[in-house]
Amino acid sequence: MSDKEVALIVGAGSGLSASIARLFTKNNMQVALASRNIKNIEDVCKETNSKPYTCDAVMPEQVDALFDSVTREIGIPNIVIYNASARARGPIFEVDREEFKNAIMVSCYAGFLVGQKAAQLMLSQGSGSIFFTGASASVKGYPQSAAFAMGKFGLRGLAQSMARELSPKNIHIGHFVIDGGILKGPDDPRVNRSLSDEAKGVVIDSLLDPDAIAKTYLDVHNQHRSAWTWELELRPWLEKF
Repeated sequence: MSDKEVALIVGAGSGLSASIARLFTKNNMQVALASRNIKNIEDVCKETNSKPYTCDAVMPEQVDALFDSVTREIGIPNIVIYNASARARGPIFEVDREEFKNAIMVSCYAGFLVGQKAAQLMLSQGSGSIFFTGASASVKGYPQSAAFAMGKFGLRGLAQSMARELSPKNIHIGHFVIDGGILKGPDDPRVNRSLSDEAKGVVIDSLLDPDAIAKTYLDVHNQHRSAWTWELELRPWLEKF
Protein backbone atom coordinates (compact mmCIF):
# COMPACT_ATOMS: atom_id res chain seq x y z
CA MET A 1 0.00 0.00 0.00
CA SER A 2 1.45 3.34 -1.06
CA ASP A 3 1.87 6.26 1.36
CA LYS A 4 1.79 8.63 -1.64
CA GLU A 5 -1.26 10.27 -3.12
CA VAL A 6 -2.92 7.86 -5.54
CA ALA A 7 -4.04 9.03 -8.97
CA LEU A 8 -6.21 6.94 -11.32
CA ILE A 9 -6.60 7.94 -14.97
CA VAL A 10 -9.36 6.11 -16.86
CA GLY A 11 -9.32 6.13 -20.65
CA ALA A 12 -5.55 6.51 -20.64
CA GLY A 13 -3.41 6.70 -23.77
CA SER A 14 -0.17 8.14 -25.10
CA GLY A 15 -1.31 11.79 -25.25
CA LEU A 16 -2.77 13.92 -22.47
CA SER A 17 -2.95 11.01 -20.03
CA ALA A 18 0.76 10.34 -20.49
CA SER A 19 1.58 13.99 -19.74
CA ILE A 20 -0.56 13.85 -16.60
CA ALA A 21 1.08 10.60 -15.50
CA ARG A 22 4.58 12.07 -15.93
CA LEU A 23 3.76 15.23 -13.99
CA PHE A 24 1.92 13.44 -11.21
CA THR A 25 4.79 10.97 -10.82
CA LYS A 26 7.27 13.87 -10.56
CA ASN A 27 5.05 15.25 -7.80
CA ASN A 28 5.34 12.09 -5.73
CA MET A 29 2.04 10.47 -6.70
CA GLN A 30 1.50 6.79 -7.40
CA VAL A 31 -0.31 6.63 -10.74
CA ALA A 32 -2.64 3.92 -12.04
CA LEU A 33 -3.62 3.92 -15.73
CA ALA A 34 -6.69 2.16 -17.10
CA SER A 35 -7.37 1.46 -20.76
CA ARG A 36 -9.46 -0.94 -22.84
CA ASN A 37 -6.24 -1.92 -24.63
CA ILE A 38 -3.40 -2.22 -22.16
CA LYS A 39 -0.82 -2.26 -24.97
CA ASN A 40 -1.59 1.41 -25.59
CA ILE A 41 -0.17 2.37 -22.19
CA GLU A 42 2.80 0.01 -21.87
CA ASP A 43 5.41 2.66 -22.69
CA VAL A 44 4.09 5.35 -20.36
CA CYS A 45 3.66 2.81 -17.56
CA LYS A 46 7.32 1.83 -17.87
CA GLU A 47 8.40 5.46 -18.06
CA THR A 48 6.44 6.57 -15.00
CA ASN A 49 6.34 3.33 -13.02
CA SER A 50 2.55 3.51 -13.25
CA LYS A 51 0.44 0.42 -12.70
CA PRO A 52 -1.64 -0.64 -15.74
CA TYR A 53 -5.20 -1.94 -15.60
CA THR A 54 -7.53 -3.20 -18.31
CA CYS A 55 -11.01 -1.68 -18.15
CA ASP A 56 -13.87 -1.05 -20.55
CA ALA A 57 -15.48 1.83 -18.68
CA VAL A 58 -18.94 1.31 -20.20
CA MET A 59 -19.17 -2.01 -18.32
CA PRO A 60 -20.22 -1.47 -14.68
CA GLU A 61 -18.66 -4.70 -13.46
CA GLN A 62 -15.31 -3.78 -15.02
CA VAL A 63 -15.38 -0.32 -13.43
CA ASP A 64 -16.14 -1.87 -10.03
CA ALA A 65 -13.33 -4.40 -10.51
CA LEU A 66 -10.91 -1.63 -11.52
CA PHE A 67 -11.53 0.42 -8.39
CA ASP A 68 -11.45 -2.69 -6.19
CA SER A 69 -8.06 -3.66 -7.64
CA VAL A 70 -6.56 -0.16 -7.35
CA THR A 71 -7.81 0.21 -3.78
CA ARG A 72 -6.49 -3.20 -2.78
CA GLU A 73 -3.11 -2.90 -4.52
CA ILE A 74 -2.31 0.81 -4.11
CA GLY A 75 -4.97 2.57 -2.05
CA ILE A 76 -8.15 4.62 -2.42
CA PRO A 77 -7.51 7.17 -5.18
CA ASN A 78 -7.05 10.77 -4.08
CA ILE A 79 -7.71 11.95 -7.63
CA VAL A 80 -9.57 10.24 -10.48
CA ILE A 81 -9.49 11.62 -14.03
CA TYR A 82 -11.90 10.45 -16.73
CA ASN A 83 -10.30 10.97 -20.15
CA ALA A 84 -12.21 8.61 -22.45
CA SER A 85 -14.43 9.70 -25.33
CA ALA A 86 -15.74 8.39 -28.65
CA ARG A 87 -17.20 9.85 -31.84
CA ALA A 88 -19.69 8.86 -34.51
CA ARG A 89 -19.22 11.20 -37.45
CA GLY A 90 -21.68 11.78 -40.24
CA PRO A 91 -24.86 13.58 -41.28
CA ILE A 92 -27.65 13.16 -38.75
CA PHE A 93 -29.87 11.51 -41.37
CA GLU A 94 -27.42 8.69 -42.07
CA VAL A 95 -25.08 8.28 -39.08
CA ASP A 96 -24.91 4.69 -37.83
CA ARG A 97 -27.16 4.19 -34.82
CA GLU A 98 -24.95 1.69 -33.03
CA GLU A 99 -21.86 3.86 -33.46
CA PHE A 100 -23.90 6.81 -32.21
CA LYS A 101 -25.01 4.86 -29.14
CA ASN A 102 -21.45 3.72 -28.41
CA ALA A 103 -20.16 7.30 -28.62
CA ILE A 104 -22.64 8.46 -25.98
CA MET A 105 -21.96 5.44 -23.79
CA VAL A 106 -18.20 6.08 -23.81
CA SER A 107 -18.25 9.87 -23.59
CA CYS A 108 -21.00 10.17 -20.98
CA TYR A 109 -22.39 7.01 -19.36
CA ALA A 110 -18.95 5.58 -18.62
CA GLY A 111 -18.01 8.90 -17.04
CA PHE A 112 -20.97 8.48 -14.71
CA LEU A 113 -19.87 4.95 -13.76
CA VAL A 114 -16.33 6.10 -12.99
CA GLY A 115 -17.54 9.22 -11.16
CA GLN A 116 -20.02 7.25 -9.08
CA LYS A 117 -17.50 4.64 -7.96
CA ALA A 118 -14.86 7.30 -7.24
CA ALA A 119 -17.36 9.29 -5.17
CA GLN A 120 -18.36 6.26 -3.12
CA LEU A 121 -14.76 5.60 -2.14
CA MET A 122 -13.79 9.22 -1.58
CA LEU A 123 -16.78 9.83 0.67
CA SER A 124 -15.51 7.01 2.86
CA GLN A 125 -12.19 8.81 3.33
CA GLY A 126 -13.67 12.32 3.41
CA SER A 127 -11.77 13.89 0.52
CA GLY A 128 -10.72 13.58 -3.10
CA SER A 129 -10.81 15.09 -6.59
CA ILE A 130 -12.80 13.78 -9.58
CA PHE A 131 -11.97 15.43 -12.90
CA PHE A 132 -13.63 15.04 -16.30
CA THR A 133 -11.99 15.96 -19.60
CA GLY A 134 -14.37 17.86 -21.88
CA ALA A 135 -13.94 19.37 -25.32
CA SER A 136 -15.15 22.17 -27.56
CA ALA A 137 -18.19 19.94 -28.05
CA SER A 138 -19.02 20.31 -24.34
CA VAL A 139 -20.44 23.75 -25.12
CA LYS A 140 -20.72 23.84 -28.95
CA GLY A 141 -22.52 21.35 -31.16
CA TYR A 142 -20.81 21.03 -34.54
CA PRO A 143 -22.31 19.78 -37.82
CA GLN A 144 -22.11 16.01 -38.34
CA SER A 145 -20.93 15.56 -34.76
CA ALA A 146 -24.17 15.22 -32.79
CA ALA A 147 -23.06 12.11 -30.90
CA PHE A 148 -19.90 13.77 -29.62
CA ALA A 149 -21.84 16.89 -28.62
CA MET A 150 -24.49 14.86 -26.81
CA GLY A 151 -21.86 12.83 -24.97
CA LYS A 152 -19.79 15.84 -23.96
CA PHE A 153 -22.80 17.98 -23.06
CA GLY A 154 -23.96 15.11 -20.84
CA LEU A 155 -20.56 14.73 -19.22
CA ARG A 156 -20.52 18.46 -18.44
CA GLY A 157 -23.98 18.21 -16.88
CA LEU A 158 -22.82 15.26 -14.79
CA ALA A 159 -19.82 17.24 -13.54
CA GLN A 160 -21.90 20.30 -12.70
CA SER A 161 -24.44 18.26 -10.77
CA MET A 162 -21.75 16.30 -8.93
CA ALA A 163 -19.95 19.52 -8.00
CA ARG A 164 -23.06 20.96 -6.38
CA GLU A 165 -23.76 17.72 -4.54
CA LEU A 166 -20.26 16.69 -3.48
CA SER A 167 -18.29 19.92 -2.94
CA PRO A 168 -19.90 20.43 0.49
CA LYS A 169 -18.67 16.91 1.33
CA ASN A 170 -15.05 17.85 0.50
CA ILE A 171 -15.02 16.11 -2.88
CA HIS A 172 -13.60 18.45 -5.53
CA ILE A 173 -15.24 18.02 -8.95
CA GLY A 174 -13.59 19.54 -12.02
CA HIS A 175 -14.61 19.76 -15.67
CA PHE A 176 -12.03 20.89 -18.23
CA VAL A 177 -13.18 22.22 -21.60
CA ILE A 178 -10.26 21.45 -23.90
CA ASP A 179 -11.25 23.90 -26.63
CA GLY A 180 -8.88 22.92 -29.42
CA GLY A 181 -6.60 20.22 -30.74
CA ILE A 182 -3.85 18.79 -28.54
CA LEU A 183 -0.28 18.61 -29.83
CA LYS A 184 0.74 14.96 -30.26
CA GLY A 185 4.46 15.55 -29.82
CA PRO A 186 7.36 16.28 -32.19
CA ASP A 187 6.09 13.69 -34.68
CA ASP A 188 2.60 15.19 -34.93
CA PRO A 189 1.72 14.92 -38.65
CA ARG A 190 0.03 18.31 -38.51
CA VAL A 191 3.44 19.85 -37.84
CA ASN A 192 5.77 17.62 -39.83
CA ARG A 193 4.26 17.97 -43.24
CA SER A 194 6.23 19.92 -45.86
CA LEU A 195 5.70 23.28 -44.15
CA SER A 196 8.02 26.22 -43.77
CA ASP A 197 9.46 26.80 -40.29
CA GLU A 198 7.16 29.79 -39.91
CA ALA A 199 4.11 27.75 -40.89
CA LYS A 200 5.10 24.96 -38.49
CA GLY A 201 5.33 27.52 -35.72
CA VAL A 202 1.82 28.72 -36.46
CA VAL A 203 0.51 25.13 -36.35
CA ILE A 204 2.19 24.49 -33.01
CA ASP A 205 0.84 27.72 -31.55
CA SER A 206 -2.68 26.76 -32.63
CA LEU A 207 -2.56 23.52 -30.61
CA LEU A 208 -2.62 22.92 -26.87
CA ASP A 209 0.52 21.59 -25.21
CA PRO A 210 -0.49 18.46 -23.23
CA ASP A 211 2.15 19.19 -20.58
CA ALA A 212 0.55 22.60 -19.97
CA ILE A 213 -2.88 21.00 -19.67
CA ALA A 214 -1.49 18.48 -17.19
CA LYS A 215 -0.07 21.29 -15.05
CA THR A 216 -3.51 22.90 -14.92
CA TYR A 217 -5.06 19.63 -13.73
CA LEU A 218 -2.49 19.42 -10.94
CA ASP A 219 -2.99 23.08 -9.98
CA VAL A 220 -6.74 22.59 -9.70
CA HIS A 221 -6.27 19.44 -7.63
CA ASN A 222 -4.08 21.43 -5.25
CA GLN A 223 -6.49 24.36 -4.88
CA HIS A 224 -7.55 25.37 -1.38
CA ARG A 225 -11.19 24.42 -0.89
CA SER A 226 -12.10 28.02 -0.04
CA ALA A 227 -11.58 28.85 -3.73
CA TRP A 228 -12.34 25.74 -5.74
CA THR A 229 -12.81 25.74 -9.51
CA TRP A 230 -15.48 23.44 -10.92
CA GLU A 231 -14.81 24.27 -14.59
CA LEU A 232 -11.99 25.68 -16.70
CA GLU A 233 -11.72 26.35 -20.42
CA LEU A 234 -8.29 25.77 -21.92
CA ARG A 235 -7.53 26.98 -25.43
CA PRO A 236 -4.48 27.82 -27.58
CA TRP A 237 -3.75 31.52 -27.78
CA LEU A 238 -4.02 31.68 -31.59
CA GLU A 239 -7.40 29.96 -31.87
CA LYS A 240 -10.41 32.12 -32.65
CA PHE A 241 -13.26 32.21 -30.15
